[in-house]
Parts: sequence; C-alpha cells; structure tokens
Amino acid sequence: MTILLEAQNLCRQFGPNIAVQNIDLSVKRGEILGFLGPNGAGKSTTMKMLSGNLAPDRGEIRIDGYDLLSQPKKAKAQLGYLPENPPLYRELTVSEYLKHCGRLNQLRGKALTSAVDTVIERCGLGEVKRRLIGQLSKGFQQRTGIAQAIVHNPAVVILDEPTSGLDPLQIRQIRELIREIANEHSVILSTHILPEVEMLCDRVQIINKGQVVFADSLAALHQQRYNSSLKITLANPPQVTELNSLPNISAVEIISPQQFRIVYQPEQDPTENLLAVAVAKQWALNELVREQDSLEDIFMHLIKDDASIAEVKN
Repeated sequence: MTILLEAQNLCRQFGPNIAVQNIDLSVKRGEILGFLGPNGAGKSTTMKMLSGNLAPDRGEIRIDGYDLLSQPKKAKAQLGYLPENPPLYRELTVSEYLKHCGRLNQLRGKALTSAVDTVIERCGLGEVKRRLIGQLSKGFQQRTGIAQAIVHNPAVVILDEPTSGLDPLQIRQIRELIREIANEHSVILSTHILPEVEMLCDRVQIINKGQVVFADSLAALHQQRYNSSLKITLANPPQVTELNSLPNISAVEIISPQQFRIVYQPEQDPTENLLAVAVAKQWALNELVREQDSLEDIFMHLIKDDASIAEVKN
C-alpha cells in the first residue's frame, strides 16, 4: 500500500528540554495508526509538527509525496486536522462554517457546494446543517470538527482525542465515522482511550519521554506480554511448593484453597505439562483458564521499562 504520510528523524527542543527525539512515523493508505503516550511524552509536539503548526528542529515530513517544509501549501492541501479542541465558529451555522473551511482549502463554486454536501452526508449532519454550531450538542460539534478536517478530501486525517467528552452513544457514532473515513483516507488517531485503539487501529506507535518505545501492528503489541498466567481449580490440590517446582512456572498465587494462578513467561507455556501432571497425580483438574495482560498492562510495562532504561543510561 502507498505511504501517504512519512516522518523521519523528527526532533524538537524547547530550551534545554528535549520534547521529541528522532521519531520516525509512517501511515499507509486505508490505515488507522494509533498514536499513544502518557502526558508529557511528546505527543502534542509531534502532532503539531505533523500538522505543520510547529517546525521541527531536525527531520523531514512528507505528505502524499510533498515535503511539508519546502512545499508547505501542497503538503497541507493533503492534510486534514482535528485538534483536541475543534476550531469551531459558534456563531455560524454548520453549513456556513463548512463552506468557510472549504474556501480556506481553495474550493470554489460547484466544487465547494458538492464538497460541503458530501461531508454533511458522510458525517451525519443533515438534520443540523442550518443550526448555529454554538447550539449543538457536544457530539454534533465533534462531527462538525471532523467534517472540517475532511471537507477538502485530504490524503491524511489527523484526529486528536476525537471522542473526548462524549457520552457512550456519541462515542460509538464517532468511532463508526472514523472507520468510514479510513476507507478513503489515512488516519492518525491520538487518544488516551486504550479500548478505542483496540477497536479502531491497524498499527500502534507508543512514545515516552520524546522517544518511540513501540511501533508495530496491534497483534504484535498484544504479543508484548511480560507475564502470562493460567487460573486453575483442583479438587485434590497438592502443596504449593509442588506446583512451584514444575518446569516453566515463574510463580504460583493462591486464590483459594483449591484455586491457583500459575504465572509463566510467554515463551514458556507450561499448559501441556501441567495437564499431564494433573492427570498422572490425580489432582482432579476442574478448571483451566488462560489469562493474558490487558492492553493497559502492556502499555504500562512498555512505559515503565522505558523509564528503567533511561535511569540506567543516566
């Protein structure tokens, strides 16, 4: 697939503070990239650089083949951006505002009218297109913000916390809209909501302290388990020391007199051996449930490990 946005070796420093250091990022056509990191990680700085609102100290950004620094008008023409706080004019109607945004993106005449009508339909704004933006619900305001980001049919759409402050129904509607947008555009999604990443994203990039700590597919992220575990229930359980002595078991946690959590390293699954021993020794295995780290657990492990590495280097 064609790469529509590519950034290489992005660096940005504010005085003595390094906000972003040597970040590489790319997004292909039809792909949703989840961009994650804790507060202060450098996400906002990176998003500002990718959207052309902040120049990097070093590095290159190309949008649909155009260099953002040397060809800013052509590059930005292929970019749609929804910041965390949408740039809405509350005193305008939805239609007036989207026409204004279209004109800013060099649309005129029939092309402008067609683009606005299309985006109103795509974003489900038909019933409110003649209402003042200031009188709309948060959900419709967010839809209007997304509409302005895609009115000129850009190659790449950057969405910063697009479901922030929405109720559950509005969140579901916005997520469905993002999926639909991704059919025709590349999408970079910056969010703190990890389930949203699981539901929407094809790939994930995690940064911490201005540096990339993970960049791969969502499936590969789930393989970054630091520990896995089995929850077992035994009618005739042995002593915990006997369970601990079995091969490839890192730890045994007692949940109840007959229930245990068996912790092991992901590459050393003890399930088959445990089943064989339980049958041979007549432990009467009643339950075996495989447990894995959640996405939140994996995220926290990556951030903590990165912090530990930084402490060692310092």
